[in-house]
Amino acid sequence: MVHALGLGDFQVGRSHECDYPPQVVELPVCTTPVFDIHGDAREIDRRVKKTLATAESVYRVFDDVLERLQPTHIVTQTQCKVCAVSLGDVERALSARFSTRPEVVALEPNSLQEIYHDIFRLAGACGVDVRGKRLVDEIQRDMAQIAAVARATGRRPRVINVEWQEPLMAAGNWIPELTEMLGAENLFGTAGAHSPWMTWEEMAAADPDVVICMPCGYNLKRTREEMHWQDWSRLRAQIFLADGNQYLNRPGPRVAASLRILAEILFPEVFEPTMEGIGWESFSS
Repeated sequence: MVHALGLGDFQVGRSHECDYPPQVVELPVCTTPVFDIHGDAREIDRRVKKTLATAESVYRVFDDVLERLQPTHIVTQTQCKVCAVSLGDVERALSARFSTRPEVVALEPNSLQEIYHDIFRLAGACGVDVRGKRLVDEIQRDMAQIAAVARATGRRPRVINVEWQEPLMAAGNWIPELTEMLGAENLFGTAGAHSPWMTWEEMAAADPDVVICMPCGYNLKRTREEMHWQDWSRLRAQIFLADGNQYLNRPGPRVAASLRILAEILFPEVFEPTMEGIGWESFSS
């Protein structure tokens, strides 16, 4: 979002998760998880739940690095205390030893409208309001074009979007909106609400036409490695994998690319597979 607003040259630090555009990986890292992020989906879920039960946060902010970098603005989020460093984490770091008071822009994107609002807020905080308006207009124009082509098919595939494989979690927040925007039917997860847990029995009973696995923080390779948790061949549905880390789970300018990924998967008769192998791939068990 920072770079899409033309502010990339002013970015002086990043979180441990920030990896796009590629040049940001050269910047100083200001955060770290307090638990081991290696392991399979079940192990990571267990560690996160255990950490949340015994600690204030699953992340630590390096207040000494922030003090050295002296930022005028800090961009963080309040949408999910599991996915990324929270507002509380940043506030604790600032109160510890910071000699200046940077402006904290805390993003809270639970829906498409809130993604757009966050772009406006960040642009306003940094004095580039016109760029924010231009960026949102561009995103909405691209998405409207994609949606129009998909809806013109007249088809309404029934879809389950999976945000975690073990235990099973359906995708919420803006993913149901993207699915419905294309004219498809989203079977689990509510627009604007956090992602809900679901059981295999519930998923099988829903009998979807398509299942798209897009685990939070996982690329295609890691998503593929975690597919062993379920016997997907028991479903009638076509199964696809999507890069949740770079696209579907990131509430920023690439939400338009995320919609394109869903469109290519669900309506292959009208969309060239330009994102296949980059943002999605088919799966057979």
